[in-house]
Amino acid sequence: MSRNALYMIIGGLAVLVVVLGIYVYDREARQSGIELKIGEGGVSIQEN
Repeated sequence: MSRNALYMIIGGLAVLVVVLGIYVYDREARQSGIELKIGEGGVSIQEN
């Protein structure tokens, strides 16, 4: 295996770790609860 291919694999894994970290952080940072919207279509209640 050439060095360039090895560097590409390591770089791809590093990007994967960063993307998964951002995804997990976003999921944990979201607030859970009830969202209430009042608009032209009426009242909308959603549970997060």
